[in-house]
Amino acid sequence: MKKTISGIRGIFGKDLNLKDIIEFSNNFSSLIKSQKCVVGRDTRPSGKMIQETISAVLMKNGIDVFDLGMVPTPVVFRESRKYGAGIVISSSHNPIEWNGMKFILDGRGINEKELPKIINHQEILKSKIGNIKKIKSTYIEDARKIIGNIENSPKIAVDIGGGAAKNFAVDLLKNIGCDVEVINQELASSSRGPDPTSDELIQLSNISKNKEIGFAFDLDGDRLVVVKKGKKQTPDVTLGLGIAKSLELGYKKFVLSIDTSVSIEKFIKEKGGTVVRSKVGEANVIEEMLKNNSQAGGEGSSAGFILPEFNYCREGILTSGLISSMLKNSKFSEILNYMENYFQIREKIEVNSNYHDKIIENIKNDLMKKYSEVDTRDGIKAIIDENSWILIRKSNTEDIIRISGESNNKEKCKKIINNTTEMVKEYYDKVK
Repeated sequence: MKKTISGIRGIFGKDLNLKDIIEFSNNFSSLIKSQKCVVGRDTRPSGKMIQETISAVLMKNGIDVFDLGMVPTPVVFRESRKYGAGIVISSSHNPIEWNGMKFILDGRGINEKELPKIINHQEILKSKIGNIKKIKSTYIEDARKIIGNIENSPKIAVDIGGGAAKNFAVDLLKNIGCDVEVINQELASSSRGPDPTSDELIQLSNISKNKEIGFAFDLDGDRLVVVKKGKKQTPDVTLGLGIAKSLELGYKKFVLSIDTSVSIEKFIKEKGGTVVRSKVGEANVIEEMLKNNSQAGGEGSSAGFILPEFNYCREGILTSGLISSMLKNSKFSEILNYMENYFQIREKIEVNSNYHDKIIENIKNDLMKKYSEVDTRDGIKAIIDENSWILIRKSNTEDIIRISGESNNKEKCKKIINNTTEMVKEYYDKVK
């Protein structure tokens, strides 16, 4: 089981059980000042059982529950702004047998100070029993106001991946004027896995050859991967397109995670904008956004664009609409042409989490001797030159170490990644 600001995650019935769900729901109750909480889930088979358990615990503690049913994560975040708190039942991009809980306060994910109060037992004073009410979100109407209407009915292919974006993404795109073809609507018959950033997206790639663009969502609808002319784009492209739209709207202040492509930072600065870098992770990006009063940004590695005025989370569904509104715009081609000169490679190595810190520390000592500019705020990132970098960091959600690298030279990027991967494996062999 993983317990981080990204949420509680585990294999349901193995290392995450209903007893755990009850405990975490009880503890989270102590942070809900509004005495109101919205609850929604993705399409995982265990979701409904977990949602009913969470609702029962919250009501026992005197909290009114507002049931959204099966909805994407961004919808729960959006509605939590109205009610003060929210819980998403999802394990995001993890395999189907996993599930978990993501906690929301005042429209944002929890921070490092709030996490211990959820993990550690809290005694809740007895109070009246809360009520439960099913509600319908105004998400689509709210998103449409941001995006506006699109002319000429662009032809778009949408790969739901059997996830919760099914109705919301398709309905939004149709509402703003797109001609939409949908695949993989149901989880049981989906031709791909839950994470579009790692899947080849073969079916969508084939269909999108005759479309202006293709979109693929993860199970809870916060990640969005773009397919253009039958070719799957890197996760960073999703963020890059969102940034290009933000610049078009006049926004200038951005936050990017430290594993986001340097090409996006350069593009922003060339257009007169400013960039602050954050630790990897949606909650970390948002924390920097709030601190710096930033207008937009996100996390390239998770294909996550964030627009704080609308939602304090990765916004796959809204972003699909924003990108669609740019298809006939020169900014769309400009950012794609700019980014294609940079190459990102992201690898992961299975490493028992007990050894993560020791391996990272050893690698840090090596890289600090080799490179003059090293960032240690989140794992270890070495700046090789103005167009090249390498990042090694432990995962907060899995027993893996992630290696990310980039360069404006493809062969150089491969070499950087291969050398670093071998370094991690060598240190793992030494310490285990």
